[in-house]
Amino acid sequence: MPYIKIEVTREGVTREQKQKLIAGVTNVITEVLNKDPKLTHVVIQEIELDDWGYAGEQVSVLREKGITANKPA
Repeated sequence: MPYIKIEVTREGVTREQKQKLIAGVTNVITEVLNKDPKLTHVVIQEIELDDWGYAGEQVSVLREKGITANKPA
């Protein structure tokens, strides 16, 4: 019974995006590990920007500086 936890910053991830994450991760687990998708659990946890940090700074501060996690266009 696989359990996958996805943590993302709370920045407007939509219900549709979450559904795609859940379906995509479930498909990977099914294909790679040959696990029953009906027994695969996926949890998405959203973390406040003040509660997540990297490079020594809170993500909220990094966003204020214009630093994002978005892929370049």
